[in-house]
Amino acid sequence: MHPADEIRGSKSKILSKKRIILGVTGSIAAVETIRLSRELIRNGAEVIPVMTSSASKIIHPNSLWFATGNTPIIELSGKTEHVYYCGRVKNPADLLLICPCTANTISKIANGIDDTPVTTFATTAIGSGVPIIIVLAMHLSMYDHKIVQENIKKCKKIGIKFIEPKIYKNKAKMAEIDEIIANVIREAGKKKLKNKKILIIGGPSAESIDDIRLITNRSSGKTAISLAKIAFLEGADVELWYGRGREHIPNYLLTKNFESINDLHKMITLKNLDKFDAIILCAALSDYIPKKQKGKLPSGKQKLIIELLPTEKIISLLRKKARNSKIIGFKVEDKKDQLLKRTMKLIKDNNLDFAIANTIKGFGKESNEIWIINKNGKSLHKKGKKDQLSNYILDTIL
Repeated sequence: MHPADEIRGSKSKILSKKRIILGVTGSIAAVETIRLSRELIRNGAEVIPVMTSSASKIIHPNSLWFATGNTPIIELSGKTEHVYYCGRVKNPADLLLICPCTANTISKIANGIDDTPVTTFATTAIGSGVPIIIVLAMHLSMYDHKIVQENIKKCKKIGIKFIEPKIYKNKAKMAEIDEIIANVIREAGKKKLKNKKILIIGGPSAESIDDIRLITNRSSGKTAISLAKIAFLEGADVELWYGRGREHIPNYLLTKNFESINDLHKMITLKNLDKFDAIILCAALSDYIPKKQKGKLPSGKQKLIIELLPTEKIISLLRKKARNSKIIGFKVEDKKDQLLKRTMKLIKDNNLDFAIANTIKGFGKESNEIWIINKNGKSLHKKGKKDQLSNYILDTIL
């Protein structure tokens, strides 16, 4: 057994039976393709490396042979490898991933030039409809070249997907591995939520007591981030509105931040929400907000009384603003005995399509127990890790 087979599917089976052609060009970022290949394999994929001669001067083909278990294609032969994998054949590859991609290779692809194995694979894939993702990596001055930018636009017009570089000082650096993997899964996966537009609102709100102090809660927003990640991987156009939490949010998620109820109110008022197929509100929002004091309250007092005022319910505002969208709320209680009854009241009072009921035991943890309830009172009970539960929620509501 090759070492690559020992790790295949060890992280997930989401790319199982998927063949990914990895086109490597002559950027110094080619050294990252060993780690990239291994991560693709850990998610179940088979990786077939294709290299330009410039790439083989930066990273030896034997390194990618070891990493993938497949001999790199460094020149085309009578086997017509480009047609076998990316042509109009019975079982073509699932994706051509060109990573890293130089300005030179982009310009060749945009103009139909195929004088390297990678560009010939690209030309064949374009003509056959095999999906292509290009991961950019180059010096910033090359990336900003007007003709290079025009060539990128030409490629986008014919359906090639791009993962934009990270701009750091004078470099347009290759995107992080997790962002590349997520986009590969999104493009090569089942795309159950393709063409769906989903807004997810999560994380804790925070309300000011004075100009320094605030009131917040223990919510982490992990459920919201998990829902957004799964929806993205399944092909949806996702927007995440995230409160004052501290969880890591992947770069590939379109994210807008809010802090207070008033911030969220403004975002909802200014946004055309009817474009979303579904809006999921799983944020832990304050039911009461302090009457804010100017400046800083003095310390050293024997007793401090803070006046709290009730807030407008954001879930009601969402229903008014998004008349054509599915609205999904969350209901949290400390005990189970009243949970389902109060969740049904939440659904009826706000004309919700679904609500997710759970107890406070899941706050800040990786696992949870939930009930997915529709407007007719039918419920589905699930336990598990939050990523698993996110799959159940999205499958049920959409």
